Amino acid sequence: MANTRTRFAPSPTGFMHVGGVRTALFAWLIAKHSNGQFILRIEDTDKVREVEGSEDHIMKSLEFLNLKWDEGPDIGGPCMLYRQSERLDLYKEWAEKLVQSGRAYTDPYKKEELEELRELAKKNKKPFLFRDHRPEAMPMWDGKKTLRFKSNPKSYTWKDEVLGKLSTGPEVIDDFIIMKSDGYPTYNFAHIVDDYLMKITHIVRSQEFISSTPKFLNLYEALEIEHPLFVTLPPVMGPDGKKKLSKRDGAKGILDYGREGYMPEALINFLATLGWNDGSTKEIFNINELIASFDIQRINRAGAKFDEQRLMWLNGHYIRELSLDDLFEKVQDYWPQSATSFENDYKKKVLGLVQERLKYFTELPQLTNFFFEELPTDKTLIENNKFLKDYQKDELINLLGQVKLSLESSDFSVEDLTTRLNQLLETTNKKPGELFSLIRIVTTWAPASPALADSLAVFGKDKTLHKLSKAITDL
Repeated sequence: MANTRTRFAPSPTGFMHVGGVRTALFAWLIAKHSNGQFILRIEDTDKVREVEGSEDHIMKSLEFLNLKWDEGPDIGGPCMLYRQSERLDLYKEWAEKLVQSGRAYTDPYKKEELEELRELAKKNKKPFLFRDHRPEAMPMWDGKKTLRFKSNPKSYTWKDEVLGKLSTGPEVIDDFIIMKSDGYPTYNFAHIVDDYLMKITHIVRSQEFISSTPKFLNLYEALEIEHPLFVTLPPVMGPDGKKKLSKRDGAKGILDYGREGYMPEALINFLATLGWNDGSTKEIFNINELIASFDIQRINRAGAKFDEQRLMWLNGHYIRELSLDDLFEKVQDYWPQSATSFENDYKKKVLGLVQERLKYFTELPQLTNFFFEELPTDKTLIENNKFLKDYQKDELINLLGQVKLSLESSDFSVEDLTTRLNQLLETTNKKPGELFSLIRIVTTWAPASPALADSLAVFGKDKTLHKLSKAITDL
């Protein structure tokens, strides 16, 4: 098609989840790959289920990932209105067309009457089909009552750009509501009208809509319009790959990941490769590479497993790619409280030590707190250390005494510290796992820390010698 136009059309009935964001990303990439337009449309016709604040959450999630829309409810566009609640007159016009052509009728049944008909079908062990109970006389629609589409059951074969050739029989097609008594259209009707008027070329959505596609096709025919290309995405599966991802699997909202210190570049990379690959073993893609290589034919049919460990790995990669100055700016709000009184130069040195190990920004306090405060002496760190657990107290004190004596004459450059630590291995006849583990533990009292010589250099001479003296006393 000459001009690719895709859309993301969420309903503001809850906050953005991973699957929804991935749908938006794939639609955005399809549009950008072809120099087309990406449209944001808010499908707010279900007022009963609407959640306050969710529209704002949707927009902020897309903005955080830098998925900018070319047309939408906040910036407008040639289609003028991009919230379905602002387009009600349009739906009534199109509904009237179906009424006039004999393809829609006022629903005459009350809720209780419908339940009775369903129970009767169940009792007779037959599927309930509304088309079997159409009223003989079709009252005219006054625009205020429930309106049903009068289906024309038939077999369909259609092409999905991801799943290939699909088909169904006439038994799956039934009459369905297109306009509710509150004046709002149903999704089944409104999205078809909107996609046509907005000239959408590709409908990107999840597999849950496959079973509804035949009735959509029936409605396209009744309205005498062509349907866009269908692009059905594989489901996002839980970590075990056996069921769809849910909140119980620990998946968070995109903004929650952002608050934890996941970078948008990492999330984009992760979500784009969640059900798509370029045919290679490549795992790292910047946004320009994704736009250039994104091909619908490379979208997988099978479900994509959500692997948060892989997301952490990707985020760590992007953190390591940052310059120290850029990273320092990004982590301003993540330092431990005890770091408040320290100079930026000192904090930047600490950050340089942990950048290689940092996987997301909220890890920063855990990785650095011992640089800013004296943690309580925890002798279990020695007792549980495989290299030190058999040492007697006197042996530990003696070793630390030798270390302190050697470091008293050091200039505390990384080079000099490294030389002296290696010399201590020879004079004490100890292995690195023994000597270095002991020094690391007593100068931090933390389960893990950066390279020993680098850490001691950042602590400085006075603080390091104080820590060694205190450890000797405590032991």
